[in-house]
Amino acid sequence: MSRIGKKPVPVLDGVKVTIDGSTVTVEGPKGSLQYTHRPEVQVQLDDDAKQLAVVCVSDASEARAFHGLTRALLNNMVIGVKDCYEKRLEVVGVGYLAAVQGNELQLRVGFANEIRKTIPKNLDVTCPDQTHVVVRGCDKQQVGEFAAEVRAVRKPEPYKGKGIRYQGEYVKIKPGKTAT
Repeated sequence: MSRIGKKPVPVLDGVKVTIDGSTVTVEGPKGSLQYTHRPEVQVQLDDDAKQLAVVCVSDASEARAFHGLTRALLNNMVIGVKDCYEKRLEVVGVGYLAAVQGNELQLRVGFANEIRKTIPKNLDVTCPDQTHVVVRGCDKQQVGEFAAEVRAVRKPEPYKGKGIRYQGEYVKIKPGKTAT
């Protein structure tokens, strides 16, 4: 049995959970999410205690793996529809800047032309200033994936530290050739 899977998922105030067969729908003030779980696990809703329980059907290793995964995904959904997930990125470099125009994120990061990333519908991407990008949304996986795609446009390089990095990310700066 999974230690994580055994823990019940608390349903927060203002969040509505409905289970229809193997589909779990979570609705809250920030949006709604759906998840279809595997047949190796079952999800049960306890309205009195306001919690979700994930039950493992068999004792196979694959079923035990889905037990903890399903519980973690449901917990992320409940938290996401109540309080959005957020990733903050910094654009570091002389002349490097980011801007949102319509449904596109424009990045000028030292290439000959401007890079444009289309913003997914469920995400809210803002630029408080030209060197910061904030990605918000209720789906944790989608927020992290889009932030990783933006960072992959120009990863921080190790000699000057120029590029796109997560806020608070430490980039180890290497000494150049003259440091012998």
